[in-house]
Amino acid sequence: MKQSLSTPDAPAAIGPYSQAIKANGFLFMSGQTPLRPDGSQETGSIQEQTKQVLANMEAVLKEAGLGFDDLVKTTVFLSSMNHFAAMNEVYGAVFKNTPPARSTVAVAGLPKNADVEIEGVALLR
Repeated sequence: MKQSLSTPDAPAAIGPYSQAIKANGFLFMSGQTPLRPDGSQETGSIQEQTKQVLANMEAVLKEAGLGFDDLVKTTVFLSSMNHFAAMNEVYGAVFKNTPPARSTVAVAGLPKNADVEIEGVALLR
């Protein structure tokens, strides 16, 4: 059985998808971009965009009663691998102890011309 999860503390979906789905002991989080909960977009540096993405992820995790330590896998999508080091600096500050497994890929484009998007899978408690 699966259950959709959403919170007003993260931006609403901009398409036919859920912010997250609970299923079989996992929380599958849709990719978060640097949109703010009010729908405006953080367009500053890659560090500022990554901070907003992580804030959005944290809000979705919190809605599920979880935190960053519950993430077991993330996928980072970047508009350019030139952003890797700066994104990694912000990302690493959040995941200090046991970081989740991660893939990072450069893509041709992201929604609303964002420079970073991150999705995640967490274990439900």
